[in-house]
Amino acid sequence: MSQKRVIVTVIGEDRVGIIAAVTEVLAKYQVNILDISQTILQDFFTMMMIVDISKSTVSLQSLQDILKTLGDNIGMQIQAQHEDIFRFMHRI
Repeated sequence: MSQKRVIVTVIGEDRVGIIAAVTEVLAKYQVNILDISQTILQDFFTMMMIVDISKSTVSLQSLQDILKTLGDNIGMQIQAQHEDIFRFMHRI
């Protein structure tokens, strides 16, 4: 099966456990992390992941809802967008 790539972004105030919380959710639903980059700018945490949802046990819409709820619970903004939509929205 070919990859179905999704871009996951996480932004908010830095605190302990952000990466663990997000990756725990992705692993629970069989979402494979292909690439990850994270940095802290002043007190703000930013992370971008490219993930493969081809073997995910939930739909992209469900994953988006789950990650939004997680973000609300930990005080972060978490979004997941299909790679094509992300590229379209961020073209220069």
